[in-house]
Amino acid sequence: MNNHCRNLQLLLCAILLMVPAWGHAQSATETLTAPVPIYDYAVPGVTYDWQIVVNNGVVAPGDTRTFNSYNPPSLNLKQLVVFRGRTKGGMQGGGGEPTHGVFVRDMATGTDVTTVFDRKTAVPQPNNIVYAPDDTPASFIEPPAFPRIGMWWDTIATRANHQPVWTYLPEGGTETRSGTTGVYTNPFGSLITGASNLGAVPDFSFWSVPGTNPPVRFDVFPGAPSVTDGLTIVFKGNFTDGGVAKTGVYYRNLFPFPIVTLTGSALEPAGGMRPVIRIADTSTYIPGTRTPFGSTAPPSAAGPIAVFAGFDNEENPTKGGIYRAPLTGPDPKLKALVTIGQQVPGEGVSARFNRIGEALSFDGRFVAFWGAWGTETVTLTLQCPTTGNKPRIAYCNQQYPNGFETTVPKYQGIFVYDTVLRTLNAVAKAPKDFTDFVYWNFSGKVAGSEEGDDGEPARWRSASFVAVSGLVDCLLLDKNYHVAFKARQGQVVEGAYTNVVDGIYLRKGPDGRNPIASVVQTGVEGTSIDPGAVGADSLTGLSVPLPITGIGIERDGFRGDALAVNVSMGTEAAGWAGIYLTTVPARLK
Repeated sequence: MNNHCRNLQLLLCAILLMVPAWGHAQSATETLTAPVPIYDYAVPGVTYDWQIVVNNGVVAPGDTRTFNSYNPPSLNLKQLVVFRGRTKGGMQGGGGEPTHGVFVRDMATGTDVTTVFDRKTAVPQPNNIVYAPDDTPASFIEPPAFPRIGMWWDTIATRANHQPVWTYLPEGGTETRSGTTGVYTNPFGSLITGASNLGAVPDFSFWSVPGTNPPVRFDVFPGAPSVTDGLTIVFKGNFTDGGVAKTGVYYRNLFPFPIVTLTGSALEPAGGMRPVIRIADTSTYIPGTRTPFGSTAPPSAAGPIAVFAGFDNEENPTKGGIYRAPLTGPDPKLKALVTIGQQVPGEGVSARFNRIGEALSFDGRFVAFWGAWGTETVTLTLQCPTTGNKPRIAYCNQQYPNGFETTVPKYQGIFVYDTVLRTLNAVAKAPKDFTDFVYWNFSGKVAGSEEGDDGEPARWRSASFVAVSGLVDCLLLDKNYHVAFKARQGQVVEGAYTNVVDGIYLRKGPDGRNPIASVVQTGVEGTSIDPGAVGADSLTGLSVPLPITGIGIERDGFRGDALAVNVSMGTEAAGWAGIYLTTVPARLK
């Protein structure tokens, strides 16, 4: 996308975003044992030109060790890529502890990878605790979710866990240390605290849960926060009020002003003292009902609009769906876009959504999401991970020594809702096009471990992965969009997948006749993406291409015509990995 096109779209999109947007009856659990065809979605004559954003050959900034693992990246329309990366531990002149952090690279200009923050970075203000023996301020421990970036701006937003940052003396109490997690962002250049669990501290009540008196602090900020217009963060927050666990979605507007404490001290750099504003929480009625939200999901935002998923019951929803909220004042009027019980496009009248995914991709007009219908399910037995956080792996094996049995819907798919035309279209479905769109991982916090995905207890979680872009053709004002999504093909035998192929696939909509095109698939030679993806043959010792073994994409990983993914080749112990960027080939536009 050239600069003239990008600047024109910025103006047109701003105008657009200111305008309000306009089954199966059987009940059974089955195991798929019949052969499932592996469809070849390669489009003749279509190839992808891959650029390396970062890989295992890149030394982490400020370290002597190279990166070795990555979460799915996000990028903006200027191809500024932000990602969470790690190195291995070990003594190589960089200390024994691995580097964990959030990093960026400008792919339009080809600059080097630079650090947003890592474990050596001091947490931005408020931060008044100095730790011995180094006399250093409280520093970051872990970014537990993938970072995000504004579509039109260079502003990033990310969660992070850290050492306690503030010590104070409550009235009539003893000295207390507080502040172990927050949302961090850089709208004015330097990293600042956008939201924090310091809301119960008198100096920082503007960070408290809206509507609570006395002020109640947020406990955690699950998932990945979003950022829009360069100055607004949008996030999910969990809190406890009167001994009752509650949750909601919120936003906060940031300004380049200091935080002024009750003693008159000015803490900066900072984002001002505007309060957190509620979009919806567990006291908000689901539109059209007298039932409050029982759960909400991390929102996505573009322009002055946020979208989020919320339900009466997270595990077995009967009400709720996807909602649109203008970021204008507290408790904005919510508009339902797609709801539980709504008819599934392209299916019989009895096919109604009974599950809708939490991970929404939103570009200001189009909302992409996962949904399921019908009562037939497929039984899976999930095995604990063998790589990653050791305390979490041990806890998983302790809880589930024989695996964890669960089910996934047989009938599911990827869909896109057009907020202007108010139309809903299917992108791909199971079992017609693929076997499954749901992926599982064991994540969360284990007692005694500093690392955790969201502060919530470790458990098995499922997710789907989809990203939408209406700007591949440089025009958000028409009905055309492209969707990138992750999907699986294979057979389920006795609860386990066999002959599995995972892939990132691309499809243009809304015309359902456009082909599904494979972008990258497991089993393919990794050298098709990265020349460095080679290893030694166990028999001959000769260099051979490593197979692709893992792929990832997140909701902000597709902007304009650029698509960014993370890819693993071989094994973590003896393999290769990286983050890669490509553009949609002309034939698929």
